[in-house]
Amino acid sequence: MKSSLAWGRLAVLLAFACGGGAAAAFDLQGHRSERVPTLDALFEMVRAQGHTQVRFNIETRITPLTPDLAPEPETFARLLLDVVQRHRMDDRVTVQSFDWRTLRAVQRLAPGLPVAALTARLPAIDNLSDGRWTAGLRLQDHGGSLPRLVQALGAGTWSPFHGELTEALLAEAHALGLQVIPWAENDPAQIDRLIAWGVDGLISDHPARVRAVMARRGLALPR
Repeated sequence: MKSSLAWGRLAVLLAFACGGGAAAAFDLQGHRSERVPTLDALFEMVRAQGHTQVRFNIETRITPLTPDLAPEPETFARLLLDVVQRHRMDDRVTVQSFDWRTLRAVQRLAPGLPVAALTARLPAIDNLSDGRWTAGLRLQDHGGSLPRLVQALGAGTWSPFHGELTEALLAEAHALGLQVIPWAENDPAQIDRLIAWGVDGLISDHPARVRAVMARRGLALPR
């Protein structure tokens, strides 16, 4: 049973409206005011609308730098997996994170569920200079190779910041059997470049731009 404190926090979160402010930068999405849905509600909506091919790339937003703001990684992963399994979405979900502790937990609790390792060395987020982010794995112990670090985690997918991906790193990752899905490229010319390199997918704030580039290249479009 959820505590009254947990319910109170959820009620506050559900009261927030999205669709304004920063959303103005995403002109194709419209500016409707929307409430933040729970994962339960999202799964129920997708099922009710008959979208049987939709997949879910779910990110665990957790950081080892402020542990008081979220549950422990194992608890976080278990709560997420409880919802996924209750809705029988196991075969349609990938879990991604900058905080690889939650990915380790998912691997323990649901060994067949795909996980994707997010990486970046940016002023706003750098999860490679502190082993707390990477579940104790250290880049220097793997020859300074990011693909080898992701392989050591046991993740099947590496999702680097798009500006830090090179064609050589992509080739190295593919040679190790990793899928590479960079984030979050929004410029059509750069989207075209990454597709030409042979990335396995793209994370973008503007999926319509990705679809347009794919269409120009004669690629099959996701439904």
